[in-house]
Amino acid sequence: MDELLSRSVPQSNDAEQAVLGSMLIDPKCIPQVMDRLKVDHFYHQPNRELYEVMLSMFNYSMVIDPLTVIDQMKQQGVYHEDTTRRYIMGLLDITPSAANVLEYASIVRDKALLRSLGETAGEIGDMVSSQQGSAEEILEASEKKIYAIRSGRSVGGLEPISQILHGVYGRLQELAKLGSDISGVSTGIRSLDTRLSGLNNSDLIILAARPGVGKTSLALNLTLNVAKGTGKAVAFFSLEMSKEQLGMRLLASEAFVDSSKLRTGQLNRDEWNSIIAAATSISRTNIMVDDTPGVTVAEMNARCRRVENLGLVVIDYIQLMSGDGRSDSRVQVVSELSRSMKIMAKELNVPVICLSQLSRDSEKASRKPKLSDLRESGSIEQDADVVMFLYREATEDDSAAMSNEVDCIVAKNRHGEPGTVTLQWMPQYTSFSDREWNRDDYDE
Repeated sequence: MDELLSRSVPQSNDAEQAVLGSMLIDPKCIPQVMDRLKVDHFYHQPNRELYEVMLSMFNYSMVIDPLTVIDQMKQQGVYHEDTTRRYIMGLLDITPSAANVLEYASIVRDKALLRSLGETAGEIGDMVSSQQGSAEEILEASEKKIYAIRSGRSVGGLEPISQILHGVYGRLQELAKLGSDISGVSTGIRSLDTRLSGLNNSDLIILAARPGVGKTSLALNLTLNVAKGTGKAVAFFSLEMSKEQLGMRLLASEAFVDSSKLRTGQLNRDEWNSIIAAATSISRTNIMVDDTPGVTVAEMNARCRRVENLGLVVIDYIQLMSGDGRSDSRVQVVSELSRSMKIMAKELNVPVICLSQLSRDSEKASRKPKLSDLRESGSIEQDADVVMFLYREATEDDSAAMSNEVDCIVAKNRHGEPGTVTLQWMPQYTSFSDREWNRDDYDE
């Protein structure tokens, strides 16, 4: 009966045994296998137990051979007196060499993927049959399950701490190889990177300011810097400005051409050449813009799931977003939106930057904004991992737009201390940079 059941489930015991045998024959192949296989990719329990023990030993830099593995299995309580020793020695006999270990691992991963698809298809079928929720809700839940499989992550549930630590260990090794002093993606602005430790995956980052201070410009600067610096895709959802307006701002920032000249088209030959070079540079990036009005978080999430190699999501701005229609209270709607965006950041495993307006109280006096000034909802502060405010002091003629220095106030920071970073603002180019930055450095 057990044999009949195993035939109906996608699995390959031969490939699983070949992977384990290769790891015992040549432990040098273990890092490559670890990059491709998780414990739950193994279908057969003895293989799963053996793989988990070897992963644990590798993480602690222990010598791996049949005898040390057997001893470790005894210590971890997964050694079976009648079968384990004979099974491990048998793996050495049936594995010719470790040369094809990656091929064996691919078979194991493929079978695990088919099993996950089968389980998910059954769950989706159950949801449809029971009609629990609307069609949109079932579709959203189905997309999440499929995306989780495509991303190589568990759809949900409990996960062994050993597997979690394995992921942490791998991340530490990756950071050590990079030799970077930040844990996340660089913003392209050194002083901001130092304060935030970069833009970290699964973080919800709120960027708030009064109108006209430059929050959209900074968001576009970060979008371009991340796209150019990582080569990954960046999704920019603009609920206020059109795609053409955003494109104009990106060109002005990249080409160092006065944005007012771009609006009129009155450009000299050098400026035209700069625009052409900037357009070529921007076109090489994978920045995607969506200016659909009233887009919901669920729609954003669904569109982002289809983007390959996604590195960042930017939303401009939360007060223009639509809720699910269940609440008439705008405060409640914004609360639901902020919570949904945090969930989206975790699911997509990328940073999500969302722009926000400040309440009118912050405009009554020329003072620096604080967390209580976030408009319409205190839950934004709770859900966000990072909250940043842009603040520009008014000059003598009471025109804040004339000042070329802007304070980026990091009011909440889960990756370090709050604090203030002073940025250089170039309004004619709609661009931000480090205060000590100069154009000659950029041209080099």
